[in-house]
Amino acid sequence: MTDVLLVAQPSLTSEQCSSKLIEDSSLSFMERMHSGKTSFIYFGNHVNPTIKLFMEQLEMSADALQDYGISVVKVNCSKDAIANYCTGEKLMTKAYLFRASEVLRSFDIDTVFDVNAIVSHVLFSVLFSEVRYVHTPAELLRVESAAKQNSDIVVGHIPVLGLPEHRALMEAAFVYGTKYQFVQTTGTLVLKHMGVVDPSSSQARLWFLHCKAVSGRSDPCPSTPMRKPLNTINIHTFLQLMEAPLVTEAVLDPSEVDVVHMHLGVPVLYLFSQPQTQHLDRATAQTLALQLRGEVGVVLISRDSPNVKTPMKYNAAYRLPPENVKYFTLNSAEGVVKLFKDELLQEHKLEDEEEDEEHWSDLDILDDEVSESVYRDRDLMLDLDSVIELSSDTFQTTVTQNDITVVLFYFKWDAVCLAFVQSYIEVADALEGMNGVKLAAVNCGEWTDICSDQNVTSFPTVLIYRPMAAAQLYRGMLGTKSLHRFILLSLVSCPTHLSSSAEVRSFLEGDLYSKHVYLTPVRVLGLFSSTHDMGVTSFEEAATLLRGETILGLFAHKEAEQWVEGLSVNLPALLVSRGPGVPYEVYSLPSSSPTDLVSLIKQVELDRFPELTVENLPWYLELGKPLLLLFIGKEDSTESTKALDEIKRPLSSGQLDSFLPCWIHLGRTPVGRSILEKYLGFVPPLPVLVMSRLKTGGEVFLFPPERPLMAKYILQWVHDVENKQEQPAGLIPDGKWGPPVPFFDFLAIMDQEAPTYAAQRAPNMKTGGREDHREQKHVTPNQRRTPHPSPNPQAPRQHSEL
Repeated sequence: MTDVLLVAQPSLTSEQCSSKLIEDSSLSFMERMHSGKTSFIYFGNHVNPTIKLFMEQLEMSADALQDYGISVVKVNCSKDAIANYCTGEKLMTKAYLFRASEVLRSFDIDTVFDVNAIVSHVLFSVLFSEVRYVHTPAELLRVESAAKQNSDIVVGHIPVLGLPEHRALMEAAFVYGTKYQFVQTTGTLVLKHMGVVDPSSSQARLWFLHCKAVSGRSDPCPSTPMRKPLNTINIHTFLQLMEAPLVTEAVLDPSEVDVVHMHLGVPVLYLFSQPQTQHLDRATAQTLALQLRGEVGVVLISRDSPNVKTPMKYNAAYRLPPENVKYFTLNSAEGVVKLFKDELLQEHKLEDEEEDEEHWSDLDILDDEVSESVYRDRDLMLDLDSVIELSSDTFQTTVTQNDITVVLFYFKWDAVCLAFVQSYIEVADALEGMNGVKLAAVNCGEWTDICSDQNVTSFPTVLIYRPMAAAQLYRGMLGTKSLHRFILLSLVSCPTHLSSSAEVRSFLEGDLYSKHVYLTPVRVLGLFSSTHDMGVTSFEEAATLLRGETILGLFAHKEAEQWVEGLSVNLPALLVSRGPGVPYEVYSLPSSSPTDLVSLIKQVELDRFPELTVENLPWYLELGKPLLLLFIGKEDSTESTKALDEIKRPLSSGQLDSFLPCWIHLGRTPVGRSILEKYLGFVPPLPVLVMSRLKTGGEVFLFPPERPLMAKYILQWVHDVENKQEQPAGLIPDGKWGPPVPFFDFLAIMDQEAPTYAAQRAPNMKTGGREDHREQKHVTPNQRRTPHPSPNPQAPRQHSEL
């Protein structure tokens, strides 16, 4: 038990005698100092109007603080002059918080101006070592790191201390402090970190960070915002909801199911699970529960049980306290969220205090920025006039009548698909009128037979069709620029067959080169002594696999020997040109399979000292080398030019072969600034050189800013890092991007127009979730018995660098 002392001057009235406010004499004060208890004490010697108002609030606080074992005391200094407290100019303007005889803190009475301010400040001081106060996101992340696998975190943002919301948070911390780690913040930096769009809002907020179940040191703690006003009852209810199961499974009719949400006055959503679609239904329930967490309870009822009498025409129900259960037919998960957001929660008068929006915002519960952007643009009508929408009747005809037919397979309920559809339409508009090229789309939620026949099981997927050829999988980034470039490169013959040295020169830096230089400056040439060389066929097959990704030439001729003359390379060979004026690079071309040749060609295409961009980063990371990364601001500045030249100098000698020297231009790639800040915790003056070891612990080393960026000092610093003579300046998070919910087969999802579709067939589930799905070996679209995985630069999205 703790007591709080407060000392004041006025004499006790009969009303005050019945209150919990204690008046101490000199003797009782000394006894209190030896009791070991905590007390809040006010010392005074007369009453004026201001003091009278304060004394009224003090008396009310005595009743409130007694529940927390804290005594509130006043001392009348005109009767009992307590040394050090009843004299001096601070008399009557200060109140003191004691633990035994130790003063924990003193308060101006202007700070503890009413009962809420007194209770909140006193409790915060008493709990000072238990409630963490943070100013910045970095401080909050340190608290999260310490809490992982130990406890969950309750974060409260209190814009003004001493108000009722502050009191409610501190009272909750006193009660639940042994169960959760409580964190308090008052600034806007943490608000931005938590995703608040308008940090200038004066609204108090609360989040629950689910850290106890997080094991990875760099994995973020999922958060759930409380969307009700911040008061004691709402916090208690919210914490009870956070402890409740995400999804409750039952084998009774909804009217007979008893869950904690009903006792807390929270709406409950009931979903019915079919035996044939049990795994899919459970995944849907998990998805909805995550989106509605903190406001709606979710119950999954199995129709396997004879106790479930609900008619089969219903697949969902809800209950708003204290109303009866109401049944309805669920057409889509989105429809359920919309039902609660726009209607039921509003009718139930669950107030929204989030973001100054009319209704509670889906943006706070969406899993990523893609989902957020789709929701934000939900009212934007997409113009699909430039894209042919295919059906079972038109698919085969369309893909065989054009030189190139690009087909997007998408799912209209998936956020990534909807985001990519907008980019796809932009590409279609840009290519409109181009002869021989058509862009089409297939909605796999409607035309499941087409998607099944084409082995499309991940979404979105883009396939390129040409007459009399196998479909080609697009493996690039899901953006307008990447897809547009891929389609234009697909129109270039691959490989380009060259018949003379003159044509080779034209291909490398002449007219043939200029024709497509706007797509890529790099040319890769296969050199063979004759067309009968055994490697020619493999090279041609590899070129077919790389069509749309690079420009390849084939020179199978006796004159090919001239192009490797004087070099330590024999035919067959690969010649790489990076543009006019840049020395050619020549590599031996071993006899190997087309797949191995693809890997080799993609590797030799990579620059030895590349400028990293969002698009090319994944391919360089696949090399697995530590990055020797130079960040520059202006490429044409003297410092940047000199730094780039100094790093290039050791490249020819091979002294940096175990590293990947590279650079980022913060003007062209603004996200580089965020990376630098993530690496070091701040942005130092540019240019700056760092080494990041992605594969071996994620350590980041900073080139000492006091040393000049010169080749000899760079090599010495690299040597010191390798010999563990340099201390890391930061640590890179491992960037594991796990799925927010278990993966499920999109083809098994019900049609909006046919709600019973899911009950008509069992889903083809992937065991092991999305990670297993990524690890499947690639199968080309014409191998129809085995589904192929997501296109391989979905793999690049595993990287968190950019």
